[in-house]
Amino acid sequence: METLSPFRLEPFFRTRPWGFNDLNPWYNYKTEGEPIGEVWLTGEMCKADTGPLKGVSLADITKQCHTVLLGPGPANRSFPLLVKLLFPKEKLSVQVHPDDALAQKYGEPRGKTECWYALDAKPGAQVALNFRPGVTREQIEKAIEDRSLENLLAMVPVNKGDMIFVDAGTVHAMGPGVVILETQQTSDLTYRLYDYGRPRELHLEKSFAAMRLETRAGKVAAKPVNAHSVLIDERYFRIERWPVRAGSAAQVLAPMDRVQMLFVVSGQLRISGHAFEAFAVEHNQMAVIPAATPPWTLETDAQAEIIRILPAES
Repeated sequence: METLSPFRLEPFFRTRPWGFNDLNPWYNYKTEGEPIGEVWLTGEMCKADTGPLKGVSLADITKQCHTVLLGPGPANRSFPLLVKLLFPKEKLSVQVHPDDALAQKYGEPRGKTECWYALDAKPGAQVALNFRPGVTREQIEKAIEDRSLENLLAMVPVNKGDMIFVDAGTVHAMGPGVVILETQQTSDLTYRLYDYGRPRELHLEKSFAAMRLETRAGKVAAKPVNAHSVLIDERYFRIERWPVRAGSAAQVLAPMDRVQMLFVVSGQLRISGHAFEAFAVEHNQMAVIPAATPPWTLETDAQAEIIRILPAES
């Protein structure tokens, strides 16, 4: 296969005890069972919803079409970025992720650096990023024992449109009142340091090995570039915000040597080309543009906004 047509991915709904039973107005999805806390947009179990590979999981598409999909690089790669929406109804546990070196020490392929883009934030919403200045490891250990660790965390207010970088080693926690578009290395390595006394397993030894008391975590200011904004450009990912006016958005279509992910924040897009059947991408849906793809056009009948997510260059 020399080229692979763009395709839309089905979201995958993940149950989490801190989530919601009704995801309206974000998704027409309700459950009477365990609540939904995460919607995975590029998880390995997400399936193509359009095109000749419709019904095939992203994991299998990546395995079968790795170079065409991802661009030059090793043949045994997984899809490079996990993108998902988070809907916290309650405070998430205080946790930390390892960097690549520590993850590989434990036999895992990579660590977990991530970023959060606030699609929505209620007044007073905040997240925790590391500890207040001067806090020591000894204080942290004691606060875990007496269930007062929350008092040591550095709290950061969150507003709609904020981009927050969370590098590996950052102790962090997300609070309620936000809807987050999270982009991360494809990894599920999470060490729980503290859970407000809830009866869930803690990973104290690994948490202390992974955490750094000073990191680069924090808000990132958007940088205007021609018709769009660069929200963040880090080692593992580059994320851009594009307003799209009615008609063709040709400026988005520069050839790339790597896969592109297009998330629709508002409006509706139509992706078409002579070599494949056109398809729509609606609010909160994800389209994947392979590295080797037939010529394509992105159009909208009304104002729209998209987030373009790119993995690191090969």
